[in-house]
Amino acid sequence: MKIEKLLRKNIAALKPYSSARDEYTGEARVFLDANENPFNQPYNRYPDPLQREVKAKVSKLKNIDPGKVFLGNGSDEPIDLLIRAFCEPGTDNIVTIDPTYGMYQVAAEISGIELRKVPLTPDFEFDPKALLETCNAKTKLVFLCSPNNPTGNSLGKNSIVDVLQNFGGLVIVDEAYIDFAPGKTLLSDLDNYSNLVVLQTFSKAWGMAGIRLGMAFASPEIIAVLNKIKYPYNLNILTQQKALELLNQNEQVEEWVGLLIEEREKMAKKLQKLPFVVQVYPSDANFLLVKMYDARGIYEYLADNGIIVRDRSKVNLCDNSLRITIGSESENKILLKALKNLIS
Repeated sequence: MKIEKLLRKNIAALKPYSSARDEYTGEARVFLDANENPFNQPYNRYPDPLQREVKAKVSKLKNIDPGKVFLGNGSDEPIDLLIRAFCEPGTDNIVTIDPTYGMYQVAAEISGIELRKVPLTPDFEFDPKALLETCNAKTKLVFLCSPNNPTGNSLGKNSIVDVLQNFGGLVIVDEAYIDFAPGKTLLSDLDNYSNLVVLQTFSKAWGMAGIRLGMAFASPEIIAVLNKIKYPYNLNILTQQKALELLNQNEQVEEWVGLLIEEREKMAKKLQKLPFVVQVYPSDANFLLVKMYDARGIYEYLADNGIIVRDRSKVNLCDNSLRITIGSESENKILLKALKNLIS
């Protein structure tokens, strides 16, 4: 796939801003190039614009070449950058599944890009033929969230591969919840499909939603485009420092993931036993989608008791459903106790 054919013409011709830290890397005794204040070290210095140290650790952890890694301000940044780089406002379109993560639509609308939705089947899978038929010559990007939000299920790999092989634009697979679905990542397929972009995040399994750090993995050509149009210092020094600290604690993260998967299975069984619960849908994520009678009333009851879940009842295929995040064992017990009180 030739990236140049997909890129907006103005992006292809763009000369990126060159920061002081882009022009010099390495060690020096005195930095007088970036108009920084000499006091309050190390926070007086601009951060590494390409986050080389963090990328080195990420690439080792993921077994991916550093040249295939982009780090952004949450996954929302690469989502926005991909749309701005490849989609011409008022002309091009994006295709995604429905229901799915809402930021694809928000980012598309901000950029003036049409978003076309392909409804999932009743079992929350997507039909690759229907998706490809929804695409046309002006479709530049396809977004697939797997495990999907808010449904929780992983999309079939064969269906994703079908799209990768038959779509002429970029296929972005958002794997925000992939750590809770062992063995289902598409990272190892990057070398097989030049149009594949995989998104992951430090917000879920890594417990770092507060530092806003997302990852995009793709061919070096696509990564170069993202680096070309991002803001020069998109990740601050505090985010980079905290990421480096946590990347040295991978065993702790694996323990957290194991505990959350165990709690997810326990919660699914206990919730299903409640008389007002219609169905607890299978999940590969750190949440459960639960269909129940009077979901809105139960949502408001829980909120009145200081327990916040997400009402997804107005989302396609999620009528009368609450999305419940898997918390700690003690938090989950508080939720279950409150729900059981509805029975008595």
